[in-house]
Amino acid sequence: MLIAGVDEAGRGPAVGPMVLAVAAIAKKDEEKLIKLGVKDSKQLSPEERVRQHAVLRGMLSEFNTAHIPPNEIDSLRDRWSLNEIEAMRIGMLLNGLRKKPDVVFVDSPDPIAGDFGERIKRYLNFSTKIKAEHKADVNYPVVSAASIIAKVERDAVIKHLCVQYGEIGSGYPHDPKTIAFLCNWVKRHKALPEIARKSWSTSQGIQDTVFQKKLAKWAED
Repeated sequence: MLIAGVDEAGRGPAVGPMVLAVAAIAKKDEEKLIKLGVKDSKQLSPEERVRQHAVLRGMLSEFNTAHIPPNEIDSLRDRWSLNEIEAMRIGMLLNGLRKKPDVVFVDSPDPIAGDFGERIKRYLNFSTKIKAEHKADVNYPVVSAASIIAKVERDAVIKHLCVQYGEIGSGYPHDPKTIAFLCNWVKRHKALPEIARKSWSTSQGIQDTVFQKKLAKWAED
């Protein structure tokens, strides 16, 4: 029996892509993932994630990823919720596997976990059993594997963006470095950078705040 796990990295950041990953492995080989020490990527150090990622590439039956850049996220959100966008892309990833899994385990962002599985099924061109659960990246090793792959790929993208744009932090709204980068960019360029998700309230708030301050200064002058 072939099982697959699906997870994402970068769902909430105001900067950078969301990366989705699917990892597939024979059920009889699942123990290899446990011995490797896979966990939800947030529970591993960056160094350990990279180490495991290198091993997983040869251990898994198959894996694949999809990067959704900020401008595409913004465009798609004009029509669909983020959950629906994620489900669509997961469907595409699963459809692209050479050998289709018998069971797919998915970390669900929907409040009612099972609803996310039904969303995904609408975009599949084959039949399979989908188990969408909260904390699936903690409870299922194959989802942990997908979590690690997605996180390592997103971290590599962020590192590359730092070379291009300077220090941008993690991209998450709670990161002071990310907020400072966005504020300084808007002040200098009068617009958000192309690597920012413009539909995010954080991005909109920064843009509005900077422009309002400039307007207030102009009125005082």
